[in-house]
Order: sequence, then structure tokens, then C-alpha cells
Amino acid sequence: MICREFIALLDIYRTREAPEDQLLLCERHLAVCASCRAYLDSYEKTIALGRAACLDLEGPVPEDVPEDLVQALLTLRPRDS
Repeated sequence: MICREFIALLDIYRTREAPEDQLLLCERHLAVCASCRAYLDSYEKTIALGRAACLDLEGPVPEDVPEDLVQALLTLRPRDS
């Protein structure tokens, strides 16, 4: 397996939805590829940060977020009917 193949299987590897033989190939690749281990780690952290950011949508906006960004995001927010 090469890195490109691992990246293509990343999501089903993470969720363990890949067939056992593909999971084994991914495990073997990760055992020898520091780059893919780092990529997987950053992918997992990105997912965790994204989920955490959505926990309190009504909470205060951090002070370091530019106001124009806040306003742009608010215009994309679905309105209650």
C-alpha cells in the first residue's frame, strides 16, 4: 500500500467499515509510515475540534474572532421557521 491508497481509505479505516484485509493493509502501512500516522492524527484532531466547535452554538464568540467573519457566518445560519 502506498500513502495515496491509505488516504483514499482513511474514513472507512477510521470507522472500521473496511473489509478486514484492507484494515490489515492500512495497519501495516501505518506501522512503517510516519507521514500517514501524522496525517491520521491531524485528521482525528480536526474532527474533534470541529465537533467541539458545534457544542455551544448559542455561546459567546471568542474575542479574537473578527466581527466581519461572525457576521458572514450568521448570514449562512438557517433561520427558524
